[in-house]
Amino acid sequence: MEVIKEDIIIIGGGMAGLRAAISAAEYDSKISVGLISKLYPIRSHSVSAEGGTSAVLNPKDNFDLHAYDTIKGSDYLADQDAVETFVRLVPEQIYTTDHWGCPWSRNPDGTISQRDFGGLSFPRATFAADKTGFHVMQTLFSRALKYDNIHFYNEYFVTSLIIDNNRFNALTVINIKTGEFLAFQAKSLIFAAGGAGRLYKFSTYAHFVTGDGDAIAYRAGLRLKDMEFIQFHPTGLVPSGILITEGARADGGFLVNNKGERFMEKYAPSKKDMAPRDIVSRAIMWELQKGNGIKGKYGDIEYVNLDLTGIADKLEERLPMITDIARKFNNIDPANEPIPVRPATHYTMGGIHVNVNTETTVPGIFSAGENAAVSIHGGNRLGSNSTNECLAFGNVAGKRAAEFAMSGNIPDINMNKVLDEENRIYDAILKRNSGENVAAIREDLRALMDRYVGVFRDENGLLTALKGIKQLKSRYEGISVEDKSMTFNIELQWALEVGFMLDLSEIITKGALLRKESRGAHYRIDFPERDDTNFLKHTMARYTVNGPEFYYIPVTITKWKPAPRVY
Repeated sequence: MEVIKEDIIIIGGGMAGLRAAISAAEYDSKISVGLISKLYPIRSHSVSAEGGTSAVLNPKDNFDLHAYDTIKGSDYLADQDAVETFVRLVPEQIYTTDHWGCPWSRNPDGTISQRDFGGLSFPRATFAADKTGFHVMQTLFSRALKYDNIHFYNEYFVTSLIIDNNRFNALTVINIKTGEFLAFQAKSLIFAAGGAGRLYKFSTYAHFVTGDGDAIAYRAGLRLKDMEFIQFHPTGLVPSGILITEGARADGGFLVNNKGERFMEKYAPSKKDMAPRDIVSRAIMWELQKGNGIKGKYGDIEYVNLDLTGIADKLEERLPMITDIARKFNNIDPANEPIPVRPATHYTMGGIHVNVNTETTVPGIFSAGENAAVSIHGGNRLGSNSTNECLAFGNVAGKRAAEFAMSGNIPDINMNKVLDEENRIYDAILKRNSGENVAAIREDLRALMDRYVGVFRDENGLLTALKGIKQLKSRYEGISVEDKSMTFNIELQWALEVGFMLDLSEIITKGALLRKESRGAHYRIDFPERDDTNFLKHTMARYTVNGPEFYYIPVTITKWKPAPRVY
């Protein structure tokens, strides 16, 4: 068995992973950086980010205002020291990527343009038309290729993390191209593997976003934080779920029901269509419950309309991708007719528990981006506060991992645990001749999550979901795969991903059941009010052989005391 050694290993080739790799490579040219991605990095889901990334660039804006917007948007569950650090880190990253060639949209005077976004009190979302993620990713990937000490391991699939004596020992990895089982070792490790949105069926996520990083860390003993907080973007295109950027509403679009009414005025009188995502998503679902939805053209899926006809003259310049998506996927010209939308799973607010320096509880292991919970998003992430997080904390993680690697060493590999993982995959799954169908388990899981752990939740539904998840986990113990080949065995990869998805679904659902309040994106119809007395705290989940064990830690409050969240 081959054992590959680097000074630093990064799991994930998206925005956070690439930014971390560049930061580490620049720290010292003698440091070797191995970036492991289960696909080609430029295909990472980060390319799908559309509308913008917030930064204080305008002299009329300020850091406290960005911090307050973020904390209020989080429904006061964000750690305020982390938020205050975050907002100060971001502007440098905008200017750095600008210097590296990112084509940020400009004002007539040549300054970087900024637009409004949901929950912002100042238009601070920098953007590159409606292809922000694509352009930032192209910039980072091109930059990363300049460094000889960054080594790309594309189409390598990480299956487990081995921790020995509270130290990172090894990763077990499958080379997807060959089926070869490998081990990777390094002095430090960065998790930047993204979110877990494909636990749900109606989702804006790419199909490979299955929560691998969260689940691998959890199984190895790292803590997961606030996993019950799943963001539902209000405008997923019906019926595909493709993201329709918040920038469409920022530029003048608005939501209407089957009566042609602009209903957001009832739910957020001040911000209307530009309220935070959790508020707009609930408003749409309430409209559907009241019988004000639209149905018929796309089967049984009910939806509302996003009307962009009033900004037809802006579409080709400001929203070219959205215009193209509407035409290609729905045969709609948004200059002349509305776009059908409804809430879709969009972001994982929780993740691996880290501090503001991106450090986990295990020395030498770090995490950044959606894979991490710093926590700056709390109960609800503001739109335009994700790509900036990837840049800001990806940069921090790269530097911290490099500092650790400079003074660390690579331990002797725990080959017994490596071989245990190899046997689990190749003997217990690949060689089994008959058993449960992986695709059927995956679809049953997504149906459960969509129905019972969505925008609205209650005790009965969550208990039903938990029961169903446990039954699916039991079925999963007997899975088999029809494809027995080694080369590009995607069915085997799917099988391992479904195992990760089941673990995370159980954590999300149990955490939601225990949190008997409504806060941010977590809305309990049986507990519709926020309860600061009992639940102004972070949910922590740790692995046990009998399932997740939960405990709580306090939220850090600096300047802004919890207050009613009104828009």
